[in-house]
Amino acid sequence: MTFSSLDRHLQTALVWLLARPRPQKRAIQLCADVLILAACFLLALFLRLESWSSALTPSAWVVFGISLPFSLAVFVRLGFYRAVIRYISARAFRVIAIGVGLSALVMFLSSQLLGLWLPRSVPFLYALLALVSVGAIRFVMRGIYRSHNGRGRPNVLIYGAGDSGRQLFHSLHHSREYRPVGFVDDDPALRNAVVGGLSVFGRGDIAHLIDELDVQVVLLAIPSASRDERAELIAFLEPLPVRVQTIPGLLDLISGKASIGEIRAVSVEDVLGRDPVPPQADLMAANIAGKSVLVSGAGGSIGSELCRQILNQAPARLVLLDISEYALYAIEHELAPRAAAAGVDLVALIANAQDRARAEWLMRRFGVDTVFHAAAYKHVPLVEQNMIAGVRNNVFGTMAMADAAQAAGVGAFILVSTDKAVRPTNVMGASKRLAELVCQSRVDGPTLFSMVRFGNVLGSSGSVIPLFTRQIAAGGPVTVTHPDITRYFMTIPEAAQLVIQAGAMARGGDVFLLDMGDPVRIVDLAARMIRLSGLVPVFGDAEPATDGSVPIVFTSLRPGEKLYEELLIDRDCAETLHPRILTARERSLTPVQLSVHLDAVARACDANDLDALRTALRMAPTFYDPRDAIADLTGHAERERADVA
Repeated sequence: MTFSSLDRHLQTALVWLLARPRPQKRAIQLCADVLILAACFLLALFLRLESWSSALTPSAWVVFGISLPFSLAVFVRLGFYRAVIRYISARAFRVIAIGVGLSALVMFLSSQLLGLWLPRSVPFLYALLALVSVGAIRFVMRGIYRSHNGRGRPNVLIYGAGDSGRQLFHSLHHSREYRPVGFVDDDPALRNAVVGGLSVFGRGDIAHLIDELDVQVVLLAIPSASRDERAELIAFLEPLPVRVQTIPGLLDLISGKASIGEIRAVSVEDVLGRDPVPPQADLMAANIAGKSVLVSGAGGSIGSELCRQILNQAPARLVLLDISEYALYAIEHELAPRAAAAGVDLVALIANAQDRARAEWLMRRFGVDTVFHAAAYKHVPLVEQNMIAGVRNNVFGTMAMADAAQAAGVGAFILVSTDKAVRPTNVMGASKRLAELVCQSRVDGPTLFSMVRFGNVLGSSGSVIPLFTRQIAAGGPVTVTHPDITRYFMTIPEAAQLVIQAGAMARGGDVFLLDMGDPVRIVDLAARMIRLSGLVPVFGDAEPATDGSVPIVFTSLRPGEKLYEELLIDRDCAETLHPRILTARERSLTPVQLSVHLDAVARACDANDLDALRTALRMAPTFYDPRDAIADLTGHAERERADVA
């Protein structure tokens, strides 16, 4: 019988054994241990006496019969037979040592006290043989099972041989998803060490290990690494023909939101994000702690994160306001347990931000001290196709909320704005700049108004990140509007924290700018996401590929879309108390001056006159400069009816 056929027979027998009911498996193990211990005793006698006939002396076997139940009793009492062979650990050797050690002691004492013949060295030899045999056969079976179970699973390298990497290694052995074949670590002290039977290599070895060990995945087990360190490592791994995945970060592990064995795709935050500056506690709490805080658009990407961050600052009440029933339900359902535990009064209200009277009544009813106005239509193409709805919500919704806040005596009103408000080429940006002017014009009264302007947030609804993820999963093509288009990116939690801190520094009419870092070419982002999925980006082919490549195709700029975004209208800005928050000095209007432009915009909306609306937005000091024809869908319908007539 060849070794390979023996291995197959052993695997077949092991699979059969593991398929038995648990009581049967325990009985089989117990019977096997009786045979193994008897064989060890026989071998111990033979080694001592060098004769098989002498090894069969009846009195010696009476001693064995007395000692055997003690070993089995210890095994049962310490749960040895409850351990499943496939999951057995080194702890089992301690149980075996106690069991066979006690058995050897009973063997020696019974032979002496009962006057039964047994050489004094036999119990010692028996203990050594039993310790090795009982444990070894189980670990051999575990190795055979893991070898059999690992077939067909992708080979993985675990990057990080510390505590997290070792825990991940053991978790993977209990799963059917991956087959660990080695560790990689940057610590020279761990180089060439062996962890769980696998060697630890250095970063420079990864390229040849991919070929030598047929590695398909690199799993990052470095939860405590900074975002800069992770980004640098991912940039190193990116060109290699492997998929890169990771375990959750340290905060998620500590908070219990995730476990070591939870494998995730590398997030874009790991690639693009920066290490956030720790928030300043006094700024975070200034407008929130012990106060009644209202967030409009509470169910949106930014609004919901604002609610999460606000709840951390112990407000007396948190009022969630949104026109979307489902979005409001989702954020209330998420926050309700935390709010109850913290003693915060959580109020979920369905309301339209454009309803001034309703907004004022609600602010008075719930004693609102601070308003974060995040309710807005933000998707450029959709607002281009629905100009009037976008302007009504973004401009007149902001005005209604601002009027209500002033009338209700709210202390602080913070408008969440966008970099698209700077020299806009689209209606969404123009409407947000007009909303900024609404807030900037209000310098009198009890309410301090401020605006916080920033770019795209990673993973928000409508972002390119989820779109690219879906397109890559489908095999492509990944669609990019233009080879040179760039955008600023920031994580949602960092943006929300900075919005809260900026609002705390307001003196009235302030425009705050968040430091977004360096702009990112969208085509580079798409290519990186493809490579980190273990695939190869190719350009020009619009058909999904089947050879491990994913095509990237260029469509065209959508109506109103710019190649790049800006944060400043003028170049005059100043630093603040926070290193990532700047304040800009920009032209503002008096309420009387502004009302002229708002009246013109309102008349155009009421008349459903798209040309007049575009003209009114251009006449206002928004620097609106449209590059495309009107794309509003109702405008198309009117032209089609005119053509038919």
